[in-house]
Amino acid sequence: MEQIKDRLIVGNNLFKNKIANNSKLKEIIEQQINGQSPYALVITCSDSRVIPEEIFSASLGELFVIRTAGNVVNEGELASVEYGIRHLNIKYVLVLAHTHCGAIHAAIHHEKGQYLSPILDNISYNIATEKDEYKASCINALKQVDFLLEKFPDFDGIIEAGIYNIEDNSFSFIGE
Repeated sequence: MEQIKDRLIVGNNLFKNKIANNSKLKEIIEQQINGQSPYALVITCSDSRVIPEEIFSASLGELFVIRTAGNVVNEGELASVEYGIRHLNIKYVLVLAHTHCGAIHAAIHHEKGQYLSPILDNISYNIATEKDEYKASCINALKQVDFLLEKFPDFDGIIEAGIYNIEDNSFSFIGE
């Protein structure tokens, strides 16, 4: 465990040095000390291979990211979405699915967990009998969009879905 803690500290020191040696990043941080104004809200999976800031070449403060297994939107995530669209005035929301999603796989194979079950139940309901993981990921993302549109009917921005392909690092919108 000490090695993990040391790795985190070393990583933070590298980050601090990167900021200290990059006047543009330093300026961005100074501008955002008293607030943020991201151009998009991204709801994505907790999967460590899916990093929206990297996928979209976004800098600090440009994306408001909500991460949850299977990019599922439940009550806790709704609070963060509400904060983003009502308090930060974000007008664009992307539900970002991805290939090789463990939560999608688990839902298709009817796995359970003490705390994971609400997420898997949500996905299972959304994908019904779909067994193809790629299609299921797309269906689930589109259903999350529908849920957000239902919960925020007065939202005057755009809510849509996309998918990140882990194999080739490509992104595409779903349904276009």
